[in-house]
Amino acid sequence: MQVTVIDYKAGNLTSVVKALRHLGAEVTVTDRPEVVANAERIVLPGVGHFAATKRLDDTGLTTAIREAIARGVPFLGICVGMQWLYAGSTEAPEQPGLGHFAEGIERFPDGDEKVPHVGWNQLEPNSTSRLLNGVQNGEFAYFTHSWRAPITAATAATTYYIQPFASAVEQGNVFGVQFHPEKSGETGLKILDNFLQVNL
Repeated sequence: MQVTVIDYKAGNLTSVVKALRHLGAEVTVTDRPEVVANAERIVLPGVGHFAATKRLDDTGLTTAIREAIARGVPFLGICVGMQWLYAGSTEAPEQPGLGHFAEGIERFPDGDEKVPHVGWNQLEPNSTSRLLNGVQNGEFAYFTHSWRAPITAATAATTYYIQPFASAVEQGNVFGVQFHPEKSGETGLKILDNFLQVNL
């Protein structure tokens, strides 16, 4: 299974690539739109500030990804890579997201819990999710983020921190996880393997 991992200088590439190769994937890491144009499956990792996604626009990667998704290529966004699937984020209001989902990303509201949300937390998966197939309600994944996605029809898993939020999304060939599957032990590996095996 060939997987293209996009390098836009804001991803946790080493751990993601290691996890995918552990599962038997042939991984290509690239920042070139022409390579993305021929990808069989695409993974967009991400850590840090939403503004880093500007590099995707500047290098032509946004267009290449949009065209690949339109062709039916399976796409997985991780952390900021998932948030980028939305219209935008209040973390960087001047920087648009891909707009695959119309909603926006917002910061956790202030409350008794500290922000960012860092550490292990439970998943409540949708039973129809292909990405989360075999993941049981209450299994743990590793999170580190201050901004979160709203719960919509595309939500594949919900997690509670201060308030419920979408910890995974799924729509057609587009998937996203707010947590880091590459740091989430056997549960994370199961989810990555599901992405590698998903048939559309």
